[in-house]
Amino acid sequence: MRSVFSAPRAAAPGPGDATAPVLSARQLRGLGIHPSTITRRCRPGGPWRRLAPGVVLLGTGEPTRHQWAQAAIAYLGPGSVITGVDALLVYGMELPRPRTVHALVEAGRRLTPPTFVSVERTARLPDPVLDGGIPFAPPVRAAVDAARREAEPDRLRALLTAPVREGLCTVEELTTELSSGNQRGSAAVRTQLRRLAHTTEDDVRRTARRLAHRCPLPPPRWDVTITDPTGQALGVVDAWWDDIGLGWWVTGRGRERPGSSATAVGEQEGLALTASGVALVRTPPAMVRHHPEVVITELVRAFRGAARRPRPRVLAEVHRFVA
Repeated sequence: MRSVFSAPRAAAPGPGDATAPVLSARQLRGLGIHPSTITRRCRPGGPWRRLAPGVVLLGTGEPTRHQWAQAAIAYLGPGSVITGVDALLVYGMELPRPRTVHALVEAGRRLTPPTFVSVERTARLPDPVLDGGIPFAPPVRAAVDAARREAEPDRLRALLTAPVREGLCTVEELTTELSSGNQRGSAAVRTQLRRLAHTTEDDVRRTARRLAHRCPLPPPRWDVTITDPTGQALGVVDAWWDDIGLGWWVTGRGRERPGSSATAVGEQEGLALTASGVALVRTPPAMVRHHPEVVITELVRAFRGAARRPRPRVLAEVHRFVA
């Protein structure tokens, strides 16, 4: 199996007008342009270029990537969605362009796409995000769709890491999406997501420790299990200020139990902790990475608030040591 990036597009005509619209022949006829005029203008040397049957670029030269995406939607029609790398590019990712535009259509459709479009039929069309009138899959779906088609381990890792690093989605959201969709090509993706989960969690913890060191607060204890007075575990927090009963979550995950996801366990633990009077600050990993000053301000505010309340009747024990 080859990488989706392994065969670059052949050399093409010089760059064209990036602002030139791409329209279907039906749209052009709706504007009052006669079919014979469309045909004449698309002939060699004419001012327009036919990109696919019934799809016209109102300009010459090589279309931009955005214009290829426009052409794909114009050809496939309503209900189609651009996914994969082309969608991730719209969200600001820096990734190599694949050979074809990856598009989703309804499972029951039968069509022969043009050579620049790779069509995937699905019973799970996502709610699209519109950009310039083009429907794109949300970041989570786009990343998983691209990853399932990528054979090169380094590129696969980059596809999955980039949206997480940029705060567009979490590893758990990617894992959930992978489990919900087509399982073809999912084994390698699942393996990479497991590795990424460990790496991402460790990175977030290290960053959180640096932030805590910068805070004008006493140093917390790290990776602590909180129990009630009888020793019944309530939950695990990443950081704990014992004197005032303040906990901090930066990974946002509970530990998985049979039959329960990490997210479900985390929500249960959060409810148990707050019900016991613990002041709990929940900071998404993306905030830790990209908005440290906001996080520091939130921690200081939470610390002052917790200090004004009676300390909850809970006990704390170090759950694990992280260097």
